[in-house]
Amino acid sequence: MERNRMSEGIEHTGIIKKLSGEKIIVGIINESACASCHAKGACTAADMKDKDIEIEHFTGDFRLGQQVRVIGKTSQGFKALFYGYVLPFLLLMATLIISLQITQNEGLSGLFALGILVPYYFVLYLFRNKLKRSFEFEIKPLQ
Repeated sequence: MERNRMSEGIEHTGIIKKLSGEKIIVGIINESACASCHAKGACTAADMKDKDIEIEHFTGDFRLGQQVRVIGKTSQGFKALFYGYVLPFLLLMATLIISLQITQNEGLSGLFALGILVPYYFVLYLFRNKLKRSFEFEIKPLQ
């Protein structure tokens, strides 16, 4: 992952996997910080994951197999972090504290706290298409 100035956003280099009339699917390799390190040969490949990014609004001519740069706004990364990690953590902690006050049973409170994540992620799954529209990426050919 390359990171430029905050105004430019987060950039990934990828290869166009699929072209259809109104959308492009770009495959990128998502690497953890240690996977892009100079000593990555000593680490496992588990830190590298192939991801597909769907881009619906684009201009220009692209072809299958072309190397491109995918750019997302930094604010989108924070939004994804919030929905994927921060909000569920706050929900889990609030449920744990409230249920512990009500039941006075730590085991049961822990189960309630973990159980609240099931409907949360289910609702997130139900709204996945609406959320997908709020995350837009820009595509540029590599020069």
